[in-house]
Amino acid sequence: MDESPKFKPFGLSALALAILGWGGLYLVITLTLPFVWSRWGFFVLLLMALTGTALPIVFYLHQRFPTEPPADANVILRQAMWVGVYGATLAWLQLGRLVTLYVILGLAGGFIAAEYFIRIREKASHRPPIIHDDPSS
Repeated sequence: MDESPKFKPFGLSALALAILGWGGLYLVITLTLPFVWSRWGFFVLLLMALTGTALPIVFYLHQRFPTEPPADANVILRQAMWVGVYGATLAWLQLGRLVTLYVILGLAGGFIAAEYFIRIREKASHRPPIIHDDPSS
């Protein structure tokens, strides 16, 4: 039986996140001044927009390149959220003019390493089901 998740829940979530995120960003950028709460709103909406945009892409990559054990829904969502956190962090660092090529690559490498170690831990704790061949038990 195919245990991979279906796209419908991801599609609805991705659509909602993308519409709210990109629409909210448009409103924040065009209608507000750069005060504290509008900046916080900008980063939250950017996280939502990037996560919603990355969610179908991450889902497709997991369908195209399956792993053993198959990725659960929480893995797909977590990896899409890494994209949102990465983009929001780079935008925040850009405020202080701290973004360089080394920061971009180092931050990406750190997120990739964190996800790699999380996936290794998940695979190590995965236990295949036990099938008994003896019909009397």
